[in-house]
Amino acid sequence: MTDTSAASGLTVQQWDAKYYREYLSENRFKASMGTTSNSIIQVKEDLTKKSGDKITYALVNKLSGAGVTGSSTLEGNEESMDTRSHLVTVDKLRNAVRVSDMEEQKSAIPLRNAAREMLKDWSMENLRDAVISAMGSKNGTAYGSVSEANKDIWSVDNADRVLFGALKSNYNVDHSVALATIDTTADKFDAAALTLMKRIALTADPKIRPIRTTEDERWYIVYANSLSFRDLKADSVITAAQREAMARGKNNPLFAGGDIVYDGCIVKEIEDIPSVGAVGGSSSTVGSVYLCGAQAIGLAWAKRTTSKTEEFDYGDKHGVAIEEIRAVEKLTFGSGSSDTADLKDHGMVTGYFSATADA
Repeated sequence: MTDTSAASGLTVQQWDAKYYREYLSENRFKASMGTTSNSIIQVKEDLTKKSGDKITYALVNKLSGAGVTGSSTLEGNEESMDTRSHLVTVDKLRNAVRVSDMEEQKSAIPLRNAAREMLKDWSMENLRDAVISAMGSKNGTAYGSVSEANKDIWSVDNADRVLFGALKSNYNVDHSVALATIDTTADKFDAAALTLMKRIALTADPKIRPIRTTEDERWYIVYANSLSFRDLKADSVITAAQREAMARGKNNPLFAGGDIVYDGCIVKEIEDIPSVGAVGGSSSTVGSVYLCGAQAIGLAWAKRTTSKTEEFDYGDKHGVAIEEIRAVEKLTFGSGSSDTADLKDHGMVTGYFSATADA
């Protein structure tokens, strides 16, 4: 009797699928990803089943009218839905490695396995960096590449969803002037600043929707750079809350570390969030903190990860490449007359705080 063996092409497809699942599930932001509009990072894969290079995110704001009561006439008093959209353009992303150990290259799958961990680490880091870059971007441009004029435009359009230091009064239409008000003592990220960012989210126009975990639970997810997270963790209000409201023992965050849960917010330390630079008062360093609600970020896939192999130098060296087609963008909506006029960040409050280095 002859045993049935899997075709090599099918085995490669299985390898690709497993690679995609693992690199995505091990990503730092995986817990915030989902396919619905209730997700911090909304994932769309529309183009994996059809051609094209653009995916549209529909942004629907809450109804704000009072409705009618009693026998009042509803016809003619209907409320129009405030709908906007954000168009994401995907692009191809590739990387490859060469492996020269011939014993590892006897078949396609061992070759892929030899390069697996290196490529998977690169994929995870690239996606992580893309999400971080999107959070700090201004109208689709990475923060480090935005002109001062465009930073000012962003600050004006997002005046209801940005916080410079501890006080809303630090705001200025000139982005750099506002950053310069941040000093190293009064403008650290602490419990009061966290609560203020939450209130800003709830009073913004339109409001920034918290994500729903159950019927009664609503949460904002906050991503903080390491130095701002350090300051929040050291705040006496936070320390008391952890000590008195959390479970006692070694699993208490005071001992175990991990996320900080306070006032309807889950604060996560993201050590790879870069500083804004020495732009605060007396040229002090400023760091970014992002309070995120639903549909803050869009992650669009047109092609999941696939692998390819290649031979070089008369077969002496073998390479394996991975590629995918995707894009990561902060979702924005036009607050003016069109989808692209006077852009606002849809699901995010951006905070800038003092982030002085450890002594």
